[in-house]
Amino acid sequence: MIKEFFYFPKSDRRVIIFLLVVIVLSVIIISVTDNGGMSSQLAKTDSLKADTVTYGKTARRQRHYVYNVETAPRELFAFDPNTADSTQLLRLGLQPWQVQNIYKYRAKGGVYRKPSDFARLYGLTAKQYRELLPYIRISDDYRPAAELYGNADEKKYERDTVLYPVKLQPGQYVMLDDADTTALKKVPGIGRYYASEIVRYRNALGGYVSVSQLSEIEGFPETALPYFKVSGHSVRKLNLNRLTLNQLKRHPYINFYQARHIIDYRRLKGPLRSLDDLKLLKDFTPRDIERLRPYVEF
Repeated sequence: MIKEFFYFPKSDRRVIIFLLVVIVLSVIIISVTDNGGMSSQLAKTDSLKADTVTYGKTARRQRHYVYNVETAPRELFAFDPNTADSTQLLRLGLQPWQVQNIYKYRAKGGVYRKPSDFARLYGLTAKQYRELLPYIRISDDYRPAAELYGNADEKKYERDTVLYPVKLQPGQYVMLDDADTTALKKVPGIGRYYASEIVRYRNALGGYVSVSQLSEIEGFPETALPYFKVSGHSVRKLNLNRLTLNQLKRHPYINFYQARHIIDYRRLKGPLRSLDDLKLLKDFTPRDIERLRPYVEF
């Protein structure tokens, strides 16, 4: 029974023998080429040497690799962590596993753009970083490209645009006689609205004769008044004896009733010879007459 159970045909016996030979050869090859399962990940060009050290006296001897760098004296010198090789990094006192981490970081595209980036090295102590910091030199090639178009030390030019003009400094001023809205918006507190109102009121008056006239614009900021000056030489005069009712009442200092009184006076008593003639009219106060004086002629 047993003999029949282990009986194999001749062809099967050949296959089994072949498989046994392959298994034995595989075991021998693995035993010969086994290196303990550890290897260095650093470049072959690095000047790191590995010594084989045997531990234990058991039948199965385990082999480990350690770096023979203890004999190399520690030395501090200028280095760029983006380009320094393992020999230089080890001379600085870094551990082999720290050097490997630097290599892995650079292999993945990592870049040290500033010395403080090197402080993120895993396992680097604060003491080591303080000692190495004075010697870290980052090449300009690794600076962000955006820095090429701006330098904090370079002179900064002030912006002066239509939308965001540079405001005047104390002591500077704008002439009200002919300033346009662009110049007026440079006054602190004056934006597009008040700049337009200043020009509109100037055209309605026929020109400014005093800076205080700006206060007649509703809501005008008084803090802006010191930034204006006026000569008063380009004022447009009104001839009270020639203008019609509609023309007279367009002036900010003459209302409809005052314009009608002027027309009636001219019709009944003849042309006006001076503003004193208007004192006899009830709708003209002394203040109204004084405001009109720079703007009338006869």
